[in-house]
Amino acid sequence: MPGRRDFLLAGAASLIVPLRVSAQPIAGGRALRLIVPFPPGGAVDILGRLLAERLGPALGQTVIVENRGGAGGNIGADALAKAAPDGSSIGLISATTLCAATALYRSMAYDPQRDLAPVSMITTGAVLCVVNAETAAKRGWSDFASLIAWARAHPEEVRMGSSGTGTTSHLTIAAVNQATGARITHVPYRGGGPAINDLLAGTIDMMFDVMPALMPHVESGKVRPLAVSSARRLAVLPEVPGMADLAPLGLGDLDIQSWNAVMTTTGTPAPVIARLAEAVRAVAAEPAFVERLRPLGYQVITSETPAALTARIQAETPRWQRLVEISGARLD
Repeated sequence: MPGRRDFLLAGAASLIVPLRVSAQPIAGGRALRLIVPFPPGGAVDILGRLLAERLGPALGQTVIVENRGGAGGNIGADALAKAAPDGSSIGLISATTLCAATALYRSMAYDPQRDLAPVSMITTGAVLCVVNAETAAKRGWSDFASLIAWARAHPEEVRMGSSGTGTTSHLTIAAVNQATGARITHVPYRGGGPAINDLLAGTIDMMFDVMPALMPHVESGKVRPLAVSSARRLAVLPEVPGMADLAPLGLGDLDIQSWNAVMTTTGTPAPVIARLAEAVRAVAAEPAFVERLRPLGYQVITSETPAALTARIQAETPRWQRLVEISGARLD
């Protein structure tokens, strides 16, 4: 049977309806590229392909996904920063790249807030903690509290994979370690897809990651969900505790939600950015697009204007950089 990802991608084509945003073609009408800064198979890749399928009709131009994984999303973001400033390249850039990267890296070839131009937010969502089901059965991890208790009793033996150092999954486990006294070992990957493969194989024990790429494996029973990083439970997984439920472990004040934004290259003309933003909002307003993402834990949310996204990035930067400080991570 086809997996959830195959179903999503195949289904996206059937959802395409004429959403044409009337204006002159961007970049002379040639194909646009949507940079996904993670490898194929992860959550952002799924989102990017669904978005590209619908942005094409909205703009009246072909939109091609280009995966540029590595460095927790920064390789792709750097490629976008160096693209021609004409709107021909856009990217799905995460909150951690936009708000935390400058605190994480000692030096960077680009500045995400200087060299990337906001278009619109597109999704927000909590990250989900899952464990390999066989490992959980062997070690008695029936809930998040028992996982933490085992991790305390066996320092550094629990291995948690992430989509990269400094990503939301990494910063979440760092905050959990600090609050609970657990010493869970962080294992960074070049993206969520490779980490999930090792989780399914039992090479690593657990992940905190965004939900779209994890939910098919939750449904298959290969991984077991134990918690979500938001303060409150999610409607899609009402039996899985949020951080407020885990207050006895010291996690009551934790509330981490990742978000993704469509960005382009600084210097792109304002009318082009406005047209891209209009097209993103048109896609996000489609009920079928919203419903396709809802069961996977993504909430579709757009910015009122590109300036509103700029304000959000600036407002959230101190909080994300504090999470980097808690993690102790510094990269060259």
